Amino acid sequence: MENSTANPENEPIIENRELNIWEALIPVIALIGMLAFNVFVYGDDALSGSNQFILLLGGGVAAIVGLFNKVKFDYMIDEVAKNIQSTAGAILILLMVGALAGTWMISGIIPTMIYYGLQILNPTIFLAACVIICSVISLATGSSWTTSATVGIALVGIADALDISLGMTAGAILSGAYFGDKMSPLSDTTNLAPAMAGTDLFTHIRYMALTTVPTITITILAFVIIGLNLNTEGATDTTSILNSIDASFNISPWLFLVPVIVIFLIVKKTSPLIALLIGTLLGAFAALIAQPDIVLAVSGMDKLNFISGYKGIMNAITVDTAVETDSEALNDLFASSGMAGMLGTIWLILCAMVFGGIMEAIGALSRISKALLNLFHTTFGLFASTVFSCLALNVTASDQYLAIVVPGKMFAKAFKDKGLAPENLSRSLEDSGTVTSVLVPWNTCGAYHSGVLGVPVLSYAGYAFFNYLSPFMTLFFAALGIKIKKLAGK
Repeated sequence: MENSTANPENEPIIENRELNIWEALIPVIALIGMLAFNVFVYGDDALSGSNQFILLLGGGVAAIVGLFNKVKFDYMIDEVAKNIQSTAGAILILLMVGALAGTWMISGIIPTMIYYGLQILNPTIFLAACVIICSVISLATGSSWTTSATVGIALVGIADALDISLGMTAGAILSGAYFGDKMSPLSDTTNLAPAMAGTDLFTHIRYMALTTVPTITITILAFVIIGLNLNTEGATDTTSILNSIDASFNISPWLFLVPVIVIFLIVKKTSPLIALLIGTLLGAFAALIAQPDIVLAVSGMDKLNFISGYKGIMNAITVDTAVETDSEALNDLFASSGMAGMLGTIWLILCAMVFGGIMEAIGALSRISKALLNLFHTTFGLFASTVFSCLALNVTASDQYLAIVVPGKMFAKAFKDKGLAPENLSRSLEDSGTVTSVLVPWNTCGAYHSGVLGVPVLSYAGYAFFNYLSPFMTLFFAALGIKIKKLAGK
C-alpha cells in the first residue's frame, strides 16, 4: 500500500518519561468522546468537515497535556510537520486518483467496465466475485489503494446498477484488496512488518498464510451466503440500463487497454503515482478518440477543436463533470468530481496527522503501548497486547505505518525473551495493524478508500469481513497454540 513517502523504519519512537498512562489516555478519551457525539449529531455527514475539526481539538487536548509535562510547543509542531510530510505521497496519489476517475469516466472506460460487468456478473455471485477479483489485482500490484482506485470504482458502479448494497460491495472490494496487499511481496507494509520484527520477507509471507488463508476463505463463503439470500427483484433485468449506457457512450472492448496498461505498469514496479498519471493521460487520449461528443459537452463549448478538447479534458481532471443519459439512475453514476472531489479526504488526512503528531511528540503513543505490554505476561497475552496496540494506534495515530512501526519496535524484545520466532510478531503486526486501518474513518486508509469508492466507512465496515476477522484469527491461533513457531533451541 502506498500512502507515505517517508521511511518509517528509521523513525524513532518518542517517549516522554514524565507522562503517566492516565495523562497519555486523556487525549484519546477526549477524542473518542467528541467524535462519538459528533457522529451522533451529523451521522454520515460527519466526514464533510466537522470530524476534521474534532481531530484538531483532540490535538489541542494532547498539546495541553504535553505543555503540562514540559514538552515544548515548537517540538510538537515539528512532529506534526514530519507527520504531514509523510503523507505527501498519499495526498498526491489521491489527487491523481481523482484525475484518473475523471478521464476514465468521460473516455467511457468505467462505463465500458460496467457495461460488460453487468452482463457477466450475476447478482448472486457478484459479492464473492468482487473479493476474488480484487484479491488477484492487489496480489499482483501489491497495492490495495490502486486496486480500490481502478477495479474498485468499476465494481461499485456495477453494484449501483444492479441495486446491490454499496456498503456490502465496498466491504467485499476491501476484503479482497487487503488480502492481496497483505500477501504480496510488492506491498510496502508486507516488507515493513518483517523488517520491524527481525525476520525476512518470504518467511513472513509463508507464516502469515497460516492465518490469512482461513480468514479469506471464511470471507468468500460469507459473501456467497449473502449473495444466495440477496433480494435482487428488479435488479437482474439490466436491458434498459445497458441500452442507456450504449446510447450515451461508444462502448468498445479496446478501452480495456488503458486499465490493462496501468496494471501492467504497477506489476512491473512502476511507482503508483507515475502509473496513475500515465493512466490519466491515456484516459484523456481515449476520450478524444472514442468520445469526442462527450468531451465537447464537458467543455461547454459549441465546436470541437484544440481549445474545447483541452478544456473538456482539464474539466474532467480537475472539477465536477457529469455525462447525461436517459436513465436517471445512471446520471449520478456517470459523474466525477476530479481532483477537487479529493480535497475533503486530504483535509481529513492532514487533521489526523496533527493529532497523531502531537500524540507522538508528547510520548503518549509509546506510553500506551508499554502499558498494554505490562498488562500481560503469558504468550497469549503478548499476542493480545500486540494486537490491541496496533488497533489503538490505528485509532489514535491515524496511520497504519505507525501501527506497525511502534508496536514492532516495542514488542520485538518481548517476543525474543519469550522464545518466540520473530515471524510471530510480524504476522501479528499485519493481521492487526495493516488490515484494520481501513475500518477507522479518520485513519489515512479509511479516509482514502471511503473517498475513492464514495462509500462511508461506517457503511462498509460491517461487511469488510476479512479486515476485522484477521486480528481475531491471529488471537485464536495464539490462544490454542496453533503454529506458534519457537526460536531455535528454545
